[in-house]
Amino acid sequence: MTHSMQNPLDQAARDVLLGNDRGGYTIPTARLYPFQWNWDSMFSAWGYSTFDIVRAWQEVELLFANQWVTGMVPHMVFHEVDPDYFPGPEVWGADQSPPTSGISQPPVAATLIRKIYEADPDTGLLHVKALYPKLVAWHDWWIRERCKDGPVAIVHPWESGRDNCPDWDIGMANVPVDDSDPYIHISRENKRRDLDLLNADQRPVATDYDRYLAILAFGRSVNWDDREMIENGPFLMADPGITFVLLRAFADLIELGRVLGEDTSGLVAQEAKLRDGLDKLWNPETGWFDAYDLRTGAFAGVLGSGAFLSYLAGVSRPALDAHFARSWDKVSYGIPSADPESERFERRRYWRGPTWPVVNSLIAMGLRDMGRKEAEARLRDETARLIEMGGFWEYYDPMDGTPCGGPSFGWTAAVWLTWCGVGRTPLTAEKET
Repeated sequence: MTHSMQNPLDQAARDVLLGNDRGGYTIPTARLYPFQWNWDSMFSAWGYSTFDIVRAWQEVELLFANQWVTGMVPHMVFHEVDPDYFPGPEVWGADQSPPTSGISQPPVAATLIRKIYEADPDTGLLHVKALYPKLVAWHDWWIRERCKDGPVAIVHPWESGRDNCPDWDIGMANVPVDDSDPYIHISRENKRRDLDLLNADQRPVATDYDRYLAILAFGRSVNWDDREMIENGPFLMADPGITFVLLRAFADLIELGRVLGEDTSGLVAQEAKLRDGLDKLWNPETGWFDAYDLRTGAFAGVLGSGAFLSYLAGVSRPALDAHFARSWDKVSYGIPSADPESERFERRRYWRGPTWPVVNSLIAMGLRDMGRKEAEARLRDETARLIEMGGFWEYYDPMDGTPCGGPSFGWTAAVWLTWCGVGRTPLTAEKET
C-alpha cells in the first residue's frame, strides 16, 4: 500500500460537511448547533475548498451578507426558526433581519479566505475583491470598538470562541445575576438543549449560564450598543486568543489587499497598534500571555490555549515556549484548552481542559510558519489520531482521546481535509504494510 491511496476518512469528512449543509450555510452539527456560527462557518468553507470551491465561496459570502452596519460580523445567524433552541433570537433581542446574536467571534475569516483564494486564484479573485471591503470594515470594528486598552477586549465569554475557559472566571465572578429574569428561569428549568444531548460534565455549569444570560440581558437593554457594552457592561476582559487571531488576520488581509492593488497603509497602522499592546497581555509572574479583567486590572492567572495562539501571529517568548512544552507533554493528544497542572483543569468539560482540533490547526499553522516543523508534525499526528480513533467530534479528552461534545462536527471534518488528514495513510494500509 502507498501513501497516495484514498483514505476513507477523506470521503467521510466530506460527507460530514455535506450532511451539515443547509443550503448556503453549514451548521456545526445537527440539533446541538442548528444555525450558522461565524468561525465554524469559515472553517467549513476552508474544508469545502478542497473539493467544491464554488460552495466554499458561497459559505463565506452568506456569512458576510449578515454583517452589521457597524462592521461587526455576528457570531450567530438565525436563518431558520428553531423554537427548541435556547438562547434563541428573542433572548438576544438584536434588531437584525435575519436575526443574529449581538456579539462577534474570533476573526479567522481573512486568514482562511486567503487560503481559499490561494487554492484557486482564478476562481477566487472576484470573490476576494467583493469581500475585501467587508473584511476591512470588520477589522476596523475590532480596533475601534474592542481595543479599549491595547489588546482585544471581549464583552461576553462567547465572543472569545472559548466560552467557559478558566481565563474568564475572574470576570464572570463579578457579573450580577437578576433572579427575576425570565430567561434565567428557563435555563434553570433545563430548557438548555445541550444538557438533553450531552453529559452535563462536558458542558458549562449552571452558574456560568446564569451569568451568560445576565450579560445578554444587559446587551438587550442597550440594543447591543458597542460603547455601552465597553463602558458599562457587566463583563469586559482582554483576550489573548482573539488578539493573536486578529494580528494574524491583519497580516493576511494586508496580503489580500496587495493582491488587489489596494492601499493597505491603514491596515498596517492598525496592525502595528494592536501589536504594540501585546506587552499588556504578558504576565511576568507566570511567564505567559494572560487574560485580564479590564474593570479591575487583575490578571486571570490561568494558562490556556489562547496564549499559544501567539504562534499563529508569529509571536514567541522563551518562558511561553517552556509552558507550551510542559502542558503539552502532560497530555497524550493535542494542546489542552487549560493547563493540565491547574486545579481548574477538567479534561472533558468544554473549554476547561479538552483538546480541540480546530485550535490545534491554528496553533500548527503558526508553528509551521515559524519553522517549527517537528512540533507541527507532532501536533498534526496527534490530532489525526484523535479523528482516526473516534471520528469527527467537537473536541476530545486530551488524556485518553475520548470523543466529546457534538458528533459529525463540521470544523473537525474541515481540519481533517485541509490539514491533519492530508496524505494520511489509511489505518488498514498501515496494518497491511
